[in-house]
Amino acid sequence: MKDDKKTDKPLKRQETEKTQQLAEHTADSTGELMNTNHGVRINDDQNSLKAGERGSSLLEDFILREKITHFDHERIPERVVHARGSGAHGVFKAYKSMSGVTRAHFLSDESLETPVFVRFSTVAGSRGSTDLARDVRGFAVKFYTQEGNFDLVGNNMPVFFIQDAIKFPDLVHAVKPEPDNEMPQAASAHDTFWDFISLMPESAHMIMWLMSDRAIPRSYRMMEGFGVHTFRFVNAEGVSNFVKFHWKPLLGVHSVAWDEAQNISGKDPDYHRRDLWDAIESGNFPEWELGVQIVPEEDEFKFDFDLLDSTKIIPEELVPVQRIGKLTLNRNPDNFFAETEQSAFHIGHVVPGIDFTNDPLLQGRLFSYTDTQLIRLGGPNFQEIPINRPIVPVHNNQRDGYMRQTINRGKSSYNPNSLGNGYPLQAKASEGGFTSYPERIDAKKIRARSRSFFDHFSQAQLFYNSQSDPERNHMIDAFSFELGKVQSVEVRQRMLGILSLVDKGLAAAVAFALRIPVPQDPELPVNHSIPADGNLADYDPFTVDTALKASAALSMANTVKDTIKTRKIAFLAADGVDEKSLTTVKAALEGAGAIVEIISPRLNFILSEGDEQIPVNHSLLTAASVFYDAVYVPGGTNSVATIEAEADAVHFLNEAFKHCKAIAADLGAAQVLEATYFSKKIPSEFSDQTVLREGIVVGEDPKKLADQLILAISQHRFWEREKPRKVPA
Repeated sequence: MKDDKKTDKPLKRQETEKTQQLAEHTADSTGELMNTNHGVRINDDQNSLKAGERGSSLLEDFILREKITHFDHERIPERVVHARGSGAHGVFKAYKSMSGVTRAHFLSDESLETPVFVRFSTVAGSRGSTDLARDVRGFAVKFYTQEGNFDLVGNNMPVFFIQDAIKFPDLVHAVKPEPDNEMPQAASAHDTFWDFISLMPESAHMIMWLMSDRAIPRSYRMMEGFGVHTFRFVNAEGVSNFVKFHWKPLLGVHSVAWDEAQNISGKDPDYHRRDLWDAIESGNFPEWELGVQIVPEEDEFKFDFDLLDSTKIIPEELVPVQRIGKLTLNRNPDNFFAETEQSAFHIGHVVPGIDFTNDPLLQGRLFSYTDTQLIRLGGPNFQEIPINRPIVPVHNNQRDGYMRQTINRGKSSYNPNSLGNGYPLQAKASEGGFTSYPERIDAKKIRARSRSFFDHFSQAQLFYNSQSDPERNHMIDAFSFELGKVQSVEVRQRMLGILSLVDKGLAAAVAFALRIPVPQDPELPVNHSIPADGNLADYDPFTVDTALKASAALSMANTVKDTIKTRKIAFLAADGVDEKSLTTVKAALEGAGAIVEIISPRLNFILSEGDEQIPVNHSLLTAASVFYDAVYVPGGTNSVATIEAEADAVHFLNEAFKHCKAIAADLGAAQVLEATYFSKKIPSEFSDQTVLREGIVVGEDPKKLADQLILAISQHRFWEREKPRKVPA
C-alpha cells in the first residue's frame, strides 16, 4: 500500500474497517436453521443415533461426534499469567502531532481516530478467580494503525518485581498456588511468594506498590496504566528519544477498602468486569489520556537511577508527563471468547517510530509473548484470528500451519524470487518500512548486572514517603495481613529486615502486629540473586541518597476529585417515602452524572406518601453497601420507621461508614442514623443542613442537601474516619 493512501485515510474509516472486518466473522443465528460445521442441516439435535430406542449409540453418528468433539476442545489453555481478563473496543485520538519525536503515524496526525482493543486483567489468579484480589492489574492496548498493530502491553503499576526476564519464571512460580497443595488461589499471602521477595531486594519498590491501595482499584475505569519499560521514539530524521508511557484516567485514581474488597469477592467476584460492561452499555464511556515522559538521548545518564531498570520510575517532578491523546472505550465485545479470550498481545508488536531499548526485562518479554501464544492459541497463525488481525492487508512469505485462514495465490513463497516478479517487495523507510534504531554497541558478551541497577531501596523509600497517612496505614495493614499468613518465622523476620531498609517506622509497625522484633541488622547478603562466584559486596548496596524525598504523583490522595460521574448511590427507602425528598436529590445526583438505585425491603416498587409508584432496583436481600459509593436516606414518616426497623438497612449504613463512604439523610430521617452504631461517634443533634465532618450530611432542604452530598461523594472516601472510628459491620 502506498504511503499517500495510508496518510489520507481518516480514522473514522479505520474504525469502520475494523468493525466491518470483525463483522465478516460474526454470526447471528436468529431465524436460521441448525446445521453441522460442514453445512448439513440437522433434523434432530436432541437424540443420538442408537441401535434401537434403548440400544447403544452408534459410531456412525457424525452429528454426535462433531458436537462432543467440539465441546471437548472448546477450551484453550488459559494464560499462565493475566488469565482472568475483561476487554472492550474503542478509539484513540492524538491531541497534537508528535512528529517531532516519532514518525509513528497514529501519533502524528491529530485528525485520525485509531481503533483499539483493550484487555484488563489480574495477574496471579486463574480465570475463575475474583476480580478483587490484591494483585497487579494488566492494562494492554492494541492499536489497529494504518502501519500495522502496535501493542502497548502494560500494568496499573509503573514498575516490576524483577530487573531481568530470566527471573520471570521464578517470580511466577513463587506467587502462584504452592505446588504441593495448589493453594492459595489468586493471593500473594503465602510462604513461597514472601520467601522469594525477601531474597530479592530488587522487588522492594514493586512490593510497596502491591501493598498499597493501587492493588485494589475501585474500577478498571479508575486506575492508571503504565508501559513499565523505557521505549524509544524515533523521528523521520532518525533522532531517538527515550519514552515512558502512561494512561491517566479522567475519573481519577481510586480504590476500595481491603475489607470491602473481601466482601465484594464473596458477593460479586465479577465486580470489575460488570462495572466495565455496564458503564459502556449505559453510554458512560471510560476515558484515559495517553501521557509520555520524553528524555533526550543525551540525558540518558543524568539521573541517579538507570532508565533501563524496570524497577524504577522517572519521578514526574523530574520529567513531567505530557498528555498527548485520549483513549475512549465505546463498545463491548460481541463474544467474550472470540475477542477477549483469543486476543493476543505482544510487546514486540511495534510500528515505525517506536523501538526498543536494552532493558533486560523488556528483551526477555520480546521472546516470551510469541512463544506463549503459539501454544495457547494453537500455532503460528494466531494473528489471523479476527480480533488480532491488523486493518492493513498482510503480505509475507509465511505459509501453512495450524488453522491457516489465508488462501495464498502464486508459486513463490520465498525471497528473492523471479517467478513472482520479486513480490512482496521490501518497503523503503520512506514507504513506511520499519527500521531498527542503529544503536552503537561495543561490549563483551557477559552474564552480569550493571552496577547502575544495584540501588533497590531509594525509590521504595520515595514511594512510601509520598503516601498520605491513611495510605501508609493501609500499607501497614497489608504487610501485616500478608506476612501474618506466612508460616515460616524465618521468612517473616527476613522480610522485616528488608522493610527496615525502606522505612524503620513501617518495619516497626508491621513487627508490632506480628509480635516479632525487627532484626537489628538485615540478614546478609541482602541480595541472593547473584552469580555463584559474584562479589557479595557489590550486590548489597543499601540506599542512594536522592534529592527528591517525595512525589505528589505517587499518592492517590492527590488524584482528580471533581466529579461523581458513574458513581453509584444507594437510596434506602420504603412505602411512605417523601417523594420530594427522594426525587429532588435523585435528579441532582443523576444530573451530575451519578447512577442512583433504590434499595427497599421488598422488590418491584414502593409507594410514596402521595401513593405514587417508585420503581425499586434491589431488595435489601440482594443489595450490599460494598457495591455503592455513597448512601442516602430520604424522608417520609412511614418509610423512615420501616428502614430504622430493618436490621439489614442499619447494617448497610454501618458498613458504608466503616468503608469511609459519604452518607446523607433527610432531616426527617435522622432517627435512622441515630439507630446506627456509628451515631455514637458523631454529634447526635441534627439541624437543618448539618454537614458533619468526615462525609456525613443531614439537611431539610433537598436541593442544598444534594449539593453537599455531591461535594462529599466527589472526595471518594473519608479515610480519616477509618482508624479512630471503626465500627462493627
